[in-house]
Amino acid sequence: MLVLKGAVLPDVHSSPSSNSNMTTRELQEYWRSEKCCWKHVKLLFEIASARIEERRVSKFVMYQIVVIQTGSFDSNKAILERRYSDFERLQKKLLKTFREEIEDVVFPKKLLVGNFTEEMISERKLALKEYLRLLYAIRCVRRSREFIDFLTRPELKEAFGCLRAGQYAKALDILVRVVPLQEKLTSHCPLMLVPSLCAMLVCHRDMERPAEAFAAGERALQCLQARESHRYYAPLLEAMARLAYALGKDFVSLQERLEESQLRKPALRGFTLKELTVQEYLY
Repeated sequence: MLVLKGAVLPDVHSSPSSNSNMTTRELQEYWRSEKCCWKHVKLLFEIASARIEERRVSKFVMYQIVVIQTGSFDSNKAILERRYSDFERLQKKLLKTFREEIEDVVFPKKLLVGNFTEEMISERKLALKEYLRLLYAIRCVRRSREFIDFLTRPELKEAFGCLRAGQYAKALDILVRVVPLQEKLTSHCPLMLVPSLCAMLVCHRDMERPAEAFAAGERALQCLQARESHRYYAPLLEAMARLAYALGKDFVSLQERLEESQLRKPALRGFTLKELTVQEYLY
């Protein structure tokens, strides 16, 4: 396979030759599917609405961000809320690492008065939408921890907090909404998705839903591939072997992979999968 600027191009030897027996329709379907493989995930950001929230000692505007994948119907659009101060923190963090890259990106200025007028809120909605669009257009920024955390960390932190408190249904409800967005944002590095998928496994398992837990674990293993040195590798295999046994699936191959890994890299008593996941997003 030949990789160019994030796009994966098919090897010329694997594409249909001029002497192929494929019909015209089959060729069209083939190239349509190949074309889909070349495209990296593209996201569109909308500031759908805004509301004024008043608390005992503060008053602020909460902006609703809708994130959808372009090019096809996206049934997993993400909806999240952020304050202007959240955007401001993101800008400060990005300036520390990507000052040159974002020098042409205009960040909406902070105002001392007039923040809550309908006109100002409408203007800021448009400005923040453009701000996110410009950031996402810069490859190193959209792949940065700062940008990804801005869009996912508050929800993930809440979900893992619920997991630690034993509120598995609530944790799952949040994870089901945020993981699709996290997956789109981390397509360049699937390993970043592993803790969230393992958290889903733990929640499903402890709610006595082994089939759903196993499905989440399979996705996590796909993200890990064969990275035996990863801290989640052995605990995940152990959890999956137990689930496979309970479900009447092939647990032997999972157990063998775990034993082979432990032989290659002997270790003292490791953490269980649950012990690992509850340590995520503590701060």
